[in-house]
Amino acid sequence: MPKQPDDQAYLARLQEYYARWRTVPAYGPLRSVLRLSSRDGVAKVLERLRSAGYLERTPANRWAPTERFFERGLAEAAVPAGLPAPTHDGGEAHSIDAYLVRHPSRTTLIPVTGDSMINAGIHEGDIAVVERDTPARPGDLVVAALNNELTLKTLAVENGTLVLQPANPRYPVIHPGDHLEIFGVVIGLVRSYRSPRR
Repeated sequence: MPKQPDDQAYLARLQEYYARWRTVPAYGPLRSVLRLSSRDGVAKVLERLRSAGYLERTPANRWAPTERFFERGLAEAAVPAGLPAPTHDGGEAHSIDAYLVRHPSRTTLIPVTGDSMINAGIHEGDIAVVERDTPARPGDLVVAALNNELTLKTLAVENGTLVLQPANPRYPVIHPGDHLEIFGVVIGLVRSYRSPRR
């Protein structure tokens, strides 16, 4: 019986390459990436990945990833601590972008600096996912513009006035008064537990 192609392994190699170089390579390098000896073998893999919805052809006739290319397996059950049960082949999958971002054109990523929100679990080096032009309510985490600088705080009410509340007792509550300008509402947070690539 002929060996069945392992397209999930090919996809994984291509995803690893794309994560590093942000491009789908040409046929020559793809032979090495996919560990295939022939251009014809590479072409067949690419066509199967296109049929499965992971790749598409651009108007410039180049290969490009689709939204499905970025989907990641979602554990079958939430686990307070320990190892989650991974998805099985064909299980539910999500892209991080689809999970966090409702309005791509109004969403921006902002790096967090400082420790003024440390007790809210927001650390220096985190990336705040911020949705602009969204009405902010007291209790929301917001990015506000103060003196031409951005700050991330909790929007709160104090004596009937909107204030910006830090989550670290070493920092004072900010009373912006009429100068309060909300850049956007924080809708999510991204954190890497690994050092950035060098």
